Amino acid sequence: MDELDARIVALLQSDARLSNRELARQLGIAPSTCLERVRALTRRGVIRGYHADIDPAALNRSVQAMVSVQVRPLSRAVIDTFKASAAKMPEVLHVFVLAGGDDFLLHVGVPDLDALHAFLLDRLSKRREVTGFRTSVIFQQVSNPAPGMLPATG
Repeated sequence: MDELDARIVALLQSDARLSNRELARQLGIAPSTCLERVRALTRRGVIRGYHADIDPAALNRSVQAMVSVQVRPLSRAVIDTFKASAAKMPEVLHVFVLAGGDDFLLHVGVPDLDALHAFLLDRLSKRREVTGFRTSVIFQQVSNPAPGMLPATG
């Protein structure tokens, strides 16, 4: 990625609804050049899609938590099966597969603490492969809306 590509990515991260014409204007390039650059970034997999930033509370998910999960036996089949089933649970927003003391980190969103408790007891703890979990309730979240490209190491 060159500097122009990085600027395109940064602008689209800030506002994915920018028209090609407006994006080109802000970059100081021709709309045709801009369109080809965006298409190339998409073909290369740099741009994977465009998403709306939705308030979780508006979707009745005002309580969020991170749940660290340990599973046994550690095998590809167990990991793949748990990952797939966790991703289908309606309470689960994100599934992260980890190395270290925990095997998974689940980002969970629910209406209230009772619903979180029910998720942990009625869904998570009943899975045979789950040997333990720890829950951290999220009070606030701050995101970097446009993380830039890191410099190459070498």
